[in-house]
Amino acid sequence: MNKNFTNDQIKAVVQEAYNVVKSDTGGKNADYIPYLANVSSSLFGISVCLPDGEVIEVGDTGYVFGIESVSKVPTAILVMKQYGADVILQKIGADATGLPFNSIMAILLENDHPSSPLVNAGAISACSMVKPVGDSAGKWKAITDFLGQLCGSPLVLIDELYKSESDTNFNNRSIAWLLKNYNRIYDDPDMALDIYTRQCSLGITPKQLSICGGTIANRGVNPVTKTQVFDKALAPKITSMIATVGFYQHTGDWMYTSGVPAKTGVGGGVLGVVPGVMGIAAFSPPLDDAGNSVKAQKAILYIANKLGLNIFD
Repeated sequence: MNKNFTNDQIKAVVQEAYNVVKSDTGGKNADYIPYLANVSSSLFGISVCLPDGEVIEVGDTGYVFGIESVSKVPTAILVMKQYGADVILQKIGADATGLPFNSIMAILLENDHPSSPLVNAGAISACSMVKPVGDSAGKWKAITDFLGQLCGSPLVLIDELYKSESDTNFNNRSIAWLLKNYNRIYDDPDMALDIYTRQCSLGITPKQLSICGGTIANRGVNPVTKTQVFDKALAPKITSMIATVGFYQHTGDWMYTSGVPAKTGVGGGVLGVVPGVMGIAAFSPPLDDAGNSVKAQKAILYIANKLGLNIFD
């Protein structure tokens, strides 16, 4: 992996990526959640957070969009911080399912654990583990406070998105109670599901998302605030999870072509982590058939290839 580039060179490549990708019209917004269907498909932004705290931005990096499944990453770190990395491996797991993010079949195939906290089943299970157990308000405060520390500033709930999510989360309700059946949910299932639905409905900007990635890449130290948000030993654990399942059933293809651990969400955001080098975020609502932003992944792929960021090289 190449690390021999200046901040100015990174700025130039980020701008190039934006210029190359911005006219792409592939994909379509998530239409099964009404709020997401109505977000402008022309929005597009890229943000990079470097270890020295510099944030490089181009495009719509101040736009607040739904964090969606990218929220699984902070909650996974929080649970590891509260319980230890070994406990989350035992109670949830760290395996890729090779199946869609909302798969019920994955639970039936591997009923001994929900596979990973970065797919819906494992994320609901992780929300059930967040301390204080049995306290919805306490759990929510723990999650949002921790997210604010990772991103360097607070996130705000998008009420309309939360309502859309709650009105359409039938599949996730089935997942929560199936986990209960297998003793793989560790608090009230309805409470865990509501916490999960709410965290997916938080609003985040590409800039905040890149700072979150930068904190992971910087071994738990927020590059902007200089605060140690989580223990450095957890950074490779969460990065390996992101690399394993961040693009769901397309994860292998993504890692093969980019070599950058990255986590996607159906709100159009992609969070990339290059350990020791940068956090990178891109946002654009139109998605491919697996729920991954078309423009965001192309932008990160362009930057990764241009700068030689493949972690396997």
